[in-house]
Amino acid sequence: MARQQNEQNKQAAAKREQLSTGSVMPEIELPNPEGDIIKLSSLRGKVVLVDFWAKWCRPCRAENPNLVRIYNQYKDQGFTVYSISLDGLPQQPTPKEDWTSAIQQDGLSWDNHVSDLQGWNSPVAQNFGITSIPFTILIDRDGTIIDTDLRGPELEAKLVEVL
Repeated sequence: MARQQNEQNKQAAAKREQLSTGSVMPEIELPNPEGDIIKLSSLRGKVVLVDFWAKWCRPCRAENPNLVRIYNQYKDQGFTVYSISLDGLPQQPTPKEDWTSAIQQDGLSWDNHVSDLQGWNSPVAQNFGITSIPFTILIDRDGTIIDTDLRGPELEAKLVEVL
């Protein structure tokens, strides 16, 4: 069991290599709550925080007030958020309702909320080796990765630097 877990961790780390600083962010195309596909590339020209989160993730929910504050402070300078929900776990009988209610409860006022509601089985999470959340990827106006796993003061400091 431990050997299998170690191999899975190695595979996830290898997939995360494509998210290294200076790399071009791969395309993501997922539906919003209304079912419309939003492409990450449609946000080119803005500095974008790709935020993997879920309603059931306590650390994600604890970080959301900081993210809302940062969004409100920097949105007029060309910053936005592309939130990818990993709701859709087997124990969630109503994942879409869970997801949309968390957006409302936490005041996540940006427009770019997406999810395939497949939880950890989401191809996007698997393709990028996402094994824990919250996980963030900050990309510049041209779609190049600036940094990953930034939150709170570190995120704000990097935004001040790049905006």
